[in-house]
Amino acid sequence: MIKELEQVNIMIKARYPIIYIVSSEEARVINLIKHIGKDEKKKYVWSETSGFRDIVDYEQIGDEQIDTLEALRFIHDNKENALFILSDFHSFMTEMDHEVIRLLKELSIVLKKSRKTVIILSSILRIPPELEKEITVVDFPLPNQEEIETIFEKIHFKMINQKKLELHLSEEQKEQFIKTLMGLTQNEIENVLYKSLVEKKEYSLDVIIQEKEQIIRKTGILEYFHSQERIEHVGGLSHLKSWIIKRKHAFQDKAREFGLPFPKGLLLIGIQGCGKSLSCKAIANIWNFPLLRLDVGALFQGIVGSSENNIRKAIKLAESISPCILWVDEIEKGFAGVQSSSFSDAGTTARVFGTFLTWMQEKTAPVFVVATANNVNVLPPEFLRKGRFDEIFFIDLPNKKERREIFDIHLTRRNRNTSSFDLDTLVDKSNRFSGAEIESAIISALFDAYEEKLNNENADLETYHILKSLEKLVPLSTFMKEEIEKMRKWASKRTRPASELEIFSKDRSFELEL
Repeated sequence: MIKELEQVNIMIKARYPIIYIVSSEEARVINLIKHIGKDEKKKYVWSETSGFRDIVDYEQIGDEQIDTLEALRFIHDNKENALFILSDFHSFMTEMDHEVIRLLKELSIVLKKSRKTVIILSSILRIPPELEKEITVVDFPLPNQEEIETIFEKIHFKMINQKKLELHLSEEQKEQFIKTLMGLTQNEIENVLYKSLVEKKEYSLDVIIQEKEQIIRKTGILEYFHSQERIEHVGGLSHLKSWIIKRKHAFQDKAREFGLPFPKGLLLIGIQGCGKSLSCKAIANIWNFPLLRLDVGALFQGIVGSSENNIRKAIKLAESISPCILWVDEIEKGFAGVQSSSFSDAGTTARVFGTFLTWMQEKTAPVFVVATANNVNVLPPEFLRKGRFDEIFFIDLPNKKERREIFDIHLTRRNRNTSSFDLDTLVDKSNRFSGAEIESAIISALFDAYEEKLNNENADLETYHILKSLEKLVPLSTFMKEEIEKMRKWASKRTRPASELEIFSKDRSFELEL
């Protein structure tokens, strides 16, 4: 039995008068409640359109209880040992419906002395202040792993028995599908499995992820990213790559049995354009997880108090979609002003940031947080405390070996044979350039080469085009030299280098001064 259902059962036996179940799965919750005290209590379901119906045979009980006040009076006068489920009753618990609120308050006194219980079932939590002490709230969760497995096997065996499809899954594949289905309602799970079988003739993770994307789009706070970036698209950063690949299977049940916890997250600090965001996208591709980007700016919108609600909603949604990756890009900008929040915005930023930090520390759901930052000086100290992240990596300007990889990646992606270029010269001339600046130089060179091709059909991109573009570019490391050196000094004692070579050596410092 689901933990929350056990709680409801205990509350009923303890004669809690009014229980408020928050769930968007009305049919599933009602079906589960059917089995509570099966032979002890009569159970009725009420709706504004159908009145009271028996929960078992769904026969209508009378025909005068569609009105909300009449429905409450029916419960008040009923002498049975019964359970009454009121569907979407939150709509009537407003300031305008003061009679409903008053009658519910009086009804709660009667219910305590009887063996009757009222359950308000709704996807929206709305309790007027007058009834806060009379109502107990239970957040009903989406189907857990065990329930999803039951639904999955039911559909699987149905398709096999009907001999419609030959479906073969290893235990590892089955576990991956079940975990990917987490975060969906029972109806959504059934629909997406049938859709996958009809459309792909097999179980498809892509179809499931598309369904999750639809859910995320409705929030406006989280953004779903389709990551096409592979680990091969990231030049250098071998320590970071190794760390990521090593944890690819850390979300499996076998890892829990082995004693491993879920990986919590990464903080990537470094110079702009050196691969922080690219690495985040690559992680999602390697692990085959949904990538959700938290728009911190969208949190601080709307009426007073909505920011705190927005961060809770975003966290709850990320957990329901898990396992997933939650990407917070340039987090220092999103939570700028935390220190002065009590003076600037009545503490809103501090409260939102505090909620996020507490969740990161205490979360048990497999939501892997990847935060990126360019300016470490404005990060609050509590954010860098151990326990928030598994590791903090510093991503520096690429060294010679890494620059060669970056040139190779970008030229290959643009259908060029790297053996046709003088990579040694390009690597030397791109000293102090970030990966993004190298890519920009190649794109600029392509425009120059294309202009030549319009006049000469045999013209193509050559080394001199790229060298010319590199000469025109002024790298970030030139006009932000002091800030970069300061960042390196800070990171040398507080972070782990993402690159294979020692990035804090005297050679690298000298290299920057050239």
